[in-house]
Amino acid sequence: MNRSILVLATVAGLAAAFPAAAQFAKPEDAVKYRKGAFTVMAAHFGRVAAMANGRIPFDAKAAAENAEIATMVSKLPFAGFIDGTDKGETRAKPEIWTEQDKFKAAATKMQDAMEKLNVAAKSGNVDTLKAAAGTVGQACKGCHDTYRKE
Repeated sequence: MNRSILVLATVAGLAAAFPAAAQFAKPEDAVKYRKGAFTVMAAHFGRVAAMANGRIPFDAKAAAENAEIATMVSKLPFAGFIDGTDKGETRAKPEIWTEQDKFKAAATKMQDAMEKLNVAAKSGNVDTLKAAAGTVGQACKGCHDTYRKE
């Protein structure tokens, strides 16, 4: 299973390297892509956060594996914020397109926090993981509060 995830993530990462216009035939495809990437990222970060918050038992191996996937996937969704994707079935606020520099800075802040979470998870220390997970959660919340419709 881990090999399948790695292959899938590698393919997705390579796809993200191509220009956004070439990736998506229609704006709806870009919206689906970014929503899917956010869903995968949230699922894996959620597992780590549940351990950090004591909702499930700490498992160092599972924490490291899930943090690795969440970190890798954290780079993917932003290729899907292209022209024309502000309409349709999306919770993206218009500020994403009018405040692109701030939005990109928020994305970078989250990605940097994810990198630190990945390092913390690999340490095997639950206290280090707790601090890093809190920082990721704050970065996510900050972006959601500003750029996501509820």
